[in-house]
Amino acid sequence: MLQRHLAGTPVKIGIGANRANTAACFLKRYGHITPCKHGDSDFEKHFSDNKQGNCSYSDQIGVAILDDGMQHISLWRDIEIVMVNAMIPWGNHQLIPLGPLREPLTALTRADIVVIHHADMVSKKDVEAIASEVRKVKNYLPIFLSRLMPLYFLKAGNMSCKLALMDIHNTLVLCVSAIGSADSFVERMKKLEPAYVDRLDFSDHHLFQAKDIDMIRLRLRNLQSEFAMKPVVVVTEKDYDRAPEVLKHLDPYEVLVLCSSLQILPHNGNTEDSFKKCLWQHLEVSNKV
Repeated sequence: MLQRHLAGTPVKIGIGANRANTAACFLKRYGHITPCKHGDSDFEKHFSDNKQGNCSYSDQIGVAILDDGMQHISLWRDIEIVMVNAMIPWGNHQLIPLGPLREPLTALTRADIVVIHHADMVSKKDVEAIASEVRKVKNYLPIFLSRLMPLYFLKAGNMSCKLALMDIHNTLVLCVSAIGSADSFVERMKKLEPAYVDRLDFSDHHLFQAKDIDMIRLRLRNLQSEFAMKPVVVVTEKDYDRAPEVLKHLDPYEVLVLCSSLQILPHNGNTEDSFKKCLWQHLEVSNKV
């Protein structure tokens, strides 16, 4: 998914079981630069121009971003950003495998920034309760809110074909997902006002196989029989890119891929601009750039 979105940019994507070795290989191959040595605005302008294909940017690496890296304590980092799912913030407060937490809440003492995600899917009271819980562990921690904003649909098998969100209106939908927060996906689909939304949830990172396709087909046939209309399958980008060829076997049922974008929500004076400013301030304090 990242490769598709970042095609044509200087971003390098490293995949490997050993995060440190993967990063070291990239740094050795491409070298590195100090991203803000010419000033924040200059760096952002260069990055923006490059995304639009307006300039040639250095292949040298200025910033390394590690996904799900908090538990990799041995790796040096300049900024620790923790994202909390507002819909299920702490689960049962138990660590894996007894619960959803990878670390106890006390690990938030190592965080520099907290982002409460899916904040638009819960009440303001719930958001404030999460923020209060965070501050009990580490007061004055910068807290930002975010949401996943649906943009459009792409047709599976023809990703150049873009459909408007309104095209799903009054359609019979089956949401199929293998992500950590299927509820948020389904609830966002309901807000697009299809005729009816059904769901098939698989475990996070599940790889779709032939038996799964049979299960999905059976559900589709049952829906078509019950509602007397042909259903449409909707999947997330993450799920589609994990198994694009497998999902093609759902023909003649149409499979749509919901494309979304992360958006920082205004909250207590914090905005997307202040989020960026906060990042730069932490980098400056770390004396690493």
